[in-house]
Amino acid sequence: MTTDASPGPLRVLVFGASLRADSVNAKLASLVARIVTDAGAEADLAGFGDFDMPLYDGDAEAARGLPQGALELRDRIERCDAFVISSPEYNASTPGVLKNAIDWVSRVRPQPFKDKHAMLVSASPSLIGGNRGLWALRVPLEHLGTRVYPDMFSLANAYQGFTDSGDLVDSGLRQRLSDTVTSFLHLVEADVRYVCLRRRWYEFLGDRTDAPVTQRAQD
Repeated sequence: MTTDASPGPLRVLVFGASLRADSVNAKLASLVARIVTDAGAEADLAGFGDFDMPLYDGDAEAARGLPQGALELRDRIERCDAFVISSPEYNASTPGVLKNAIDWVSRVRPQPFKDKHAMLVSASPSLIGGNRGLWALRVPLEHLGTRVYPDMFSLANAYQGFTDSGDLVDSGLRQRLSDTVTSFLHLVEADVRYVCLRRRWYEFLGDRTDAPVTQRAQD
């Protein structure tokens, strides 16, 4: 009797949601990607500049379709088992460029965000660390069907938070980030690898299916 080959490593897309070259969120994304790799998964580390796109315009979409940057983000989400966003906080909320990217990609059918696992982290020079922005970011992602990990990580005083080698200065925060990423990967692996686990999900606005709600269980 033959057995299936062992699955390859988990693939995790990681990116910082800032266009600034020296962004502390790009540094945090790079650190998360390193932790992902050390845990035995495959990290696809992206710069937000890889996903350049104009402001969402329904007329432009009707005339020309999705811009290349949105299609690139769509492709990389579809190729991953999960994704991690390191997002700045702008005025206690989500950066406009990130929300714009989500809005563009949400136009794709089938919906690429649906059923993907996501972890949210942030770095900010403020004393709060960008946590308010992460709560705001959960809203559109969960609306689109993303399974957003309950635990989030926020680095306060981020301009002084990194060593020259890209690690976190504070050993306690360094351990917490490592533990959070590792736990997230364990959850993703359980969901992706072990098909005997049954998971149930509820409708979100914009979802379309002919199956009765009572039958909507995924094996």
